[in-house]
Amino acid sequence: MDVKSRPAASPPYSVAQSAPHQVLVCKACKHKGDACKPGFALLKKLRAAIEAAGLGKEFEVSGTACLAGCVPDHGEPCVVGYRATEKATWLFGDIDPDQPLDELVDFARSYAALEDGWLNGKDLPPGLCDTTLARIPAAMIVTREGTIQ
Repeated sequence: MDVKSRPAASPPYSVAQSAPHQVLVCKACKHKGDACKPGFALLKKLRAAIEAAGLGKEFEVSGTACLAGCVPDHGEPCVVGYRATEKATWLFGDIDPDQPLDELVDFARSYAALEDGWLNGKDLPPGLCDTTLARIPAAMIVTREGTIQ
């Protein structure tokens, strides 16, 4: 693949954020080279669950291109990411869209309440402990002129 021919941040790889927090759900499967039906199902259910929990103004739930965290041998797992400006980014894998989404909603509530989005593993909802793929610190860009967030 010629990386130079692809724009650095163009759809579907860039996702504009219209709420303070964002949940990203894979909707394209790199293993099948096609749309991810379980991802679309999870996206729809998670949007409804976030709204029902009263978190709709805090979170935008968006589909995105492959997050590259799934394990194809696990059937139809989904990957979900949480991000916000000046907060740690979280990535969870092996999420079954047919299971209850309570722990993803509980995590959203905790994440929104934290200034930096940083939780210890013991503070995660129990079902998410084994599905955590990454906890990425908030980006800090330091230039000669100072720190840019």
